[in-house]
Amino acid sequence: MDAHEIAEGRARWQRRYDEARKRDADFTTLSGTPVEPVYGPPEGADVPGFERIGWPGEFPYTRGLHSTGYRGRTWTIRQFSGFGNAQQTNARYKMLLGAGGGGLSVAFDMPTLMGRDSDDPQSLGEVGHCGVAIDSAADMDVLFDGIPLAGVTTSMTISGPAVPVFCMYLVAAERQGADLGKLDGTLQTDIFKEYIAQKEWLFPPEPHLRLIGDLMEFCGTNIPKYKPLSVSGYHIREAGATAAQELAFTLADGFGYVELGQSRGLDVNKFAPGLSFFFDAHIDFFEEIAKFRAARRIWARWLRDVYGATSEKALWLKFHTQTAGVSLTAQQPYNNVVRTAVEALSAVLGGTNSLHTNALDETLALPTDEAAEIALRTQQVLMEETGVTNVADPLGGSWYLEALTDRIEAEAEAVFQRIRDMGSDGTITSGLLRGIEDGWFMSELAESAFLYQQALEKGDKRVVGVNVHTGSVTRDLDILRVSHEVELEQHRLLAARRTGRDNALVKERLERMVAAARTEQNLIPAMLDAARAEATLGEICGALKDLWGVYREPARF
Repeated sequence: MDAHEIAEGRARWQRRYDEARKRDADFTTLSGTPVEPVYGPPEGADVPGFERIGWPGEFPYTRGLHSTGYRGRTWTIRQFSGFGNAQQTNARYKMLLGAGGGGLSVAFDMPTLMGRDSDDPQSLGEVGHCGVAIDSAADMDVLFDGIPLAGVTTSMTISGPAVPVFCMYLVAAERQGADLGKLDGTLQTDIFKEYIAQKEWLFPPEPHLRLIGDLMEFCGTNIPKYKPLSVSGYHIREAGATAAQELAFTLADGFGYVELGQSRGLDVNKFAPGLSFFFDAHIDFFEEIAKFRAARRIWARWLRDVYGATSEKALWLKFHTQTAGVSLTAQQPYNNVVRTAVEALSAVLGGTNSLHTNALDETLALPTDEAAEIALRTQQVLMEETGVTNVADPLGGSWYLEALTDRIEAEAEAVFQRIRDMGSDGTITSGLLRGIEDGWFMSELAESAFLYQQALEKGDKRVVGVNVHTGSVTRDLDILRVSHEVELEQHRLLAARRTGRDNALVKERLERMVAAARTEQNLIPAMLDAARAEATLGEICGALKDLWGVYREPARF
């Protein structure tokens, strides 16, 4: 790009920046030196390829979605939390919100993630242990008691039974008197990544995709601010992916959901802004920043050039980040505070829209109140003390960072082509389904994980406290333990609800839901009615399993 084009770009950015709302804050260094809101090439310089870097708030959005960067609005502090029963988790949410958290992010226990009730025999010993137990809309009432859902954004990390859990959330909001049309939040819902990495599915792929399509239509019509689908790379990375694989598999899943929306006749300019993403921030500092920047650039180009999006917001890749759980160590766990801070800083420098920071004790148990507070304060120190919010994309133009960004983008594009080639019709969706069926994604992740483990065991990759600098004076941590009484109490509550509800009404509404599932009508209204009658998660999912069957991953050796 020549000097004249660069100057024109800077002038466009300046006009947008001048018109945008900025925070009332001190934008100077610690020493009091004023800093510019963005930096670029010197006046008069020719910079070949600068159109791939550009300016904040301008296609291809490598440097961020907004001209102001974090001067306009800082990222949302959204701490992922849930344990025990709804009452215990409600108390943790109030603690986090009271300490400065900006939104809620719900972690569910394994029975809930698998669409089972707490008293299901397969739930034995798992209730409340990796998140909160939710059996019906009554649990949602308790979970959000004293927290007005109309005034707080709520993210829910669940995919297989995401739609019935979402219906229970809506019922809780109705009971609070909220206007459902104005709710704001995010539901994960991403079933592709379950088949690829996390393995928490209920049905075969086609019924899951039908539910997701119904949810996209319902939210687009009735709850326009709510984001019905958060495409998750986090679980793919935690399963062993490289940075480029995380990026490529995640964006490919996103393209699959774009194709799903278009197959339903939805306008990409209207539904694409409701898609969001969820990435891992791992420990290789610059590689992670490059990954986030490349993600925005790829998404904008594909939405415009492949899927025909014309509105600016449809081209925006909005993403939440969580620091890498897999990078934390049980050995010398206080080192995890440092790891989390470095990973969080990479997410911020990569332009994340919201952020969760892991607690130092999460390799051992769910976080204690003290560990959760340290994780929260880590974000607040970055936000309030470091100056990273003063300048948009402060590393933009770095030779190293730009080379990494280009390399990761090229690797991702090669994966997209491979996925397309696997399919029968040239679409990403067809390739995704074939790759899942053939075990290709699983084998790719297994190979990457194996190569890393080999490097770790040889000492080529070093982890402090694990294979280098192993001496320590630290003592064992006091960890949070979920009492077995939680499970027993949840059983008692669930039995009392079943006794106290109108069981004939529950049966009628479940039958009506199944009847709707046999047609092409949108399933959300019927499922919502079942949730209003206090049908349980296991009953709703069980009725649909009877109709659609369950998915069994083919055995491979």
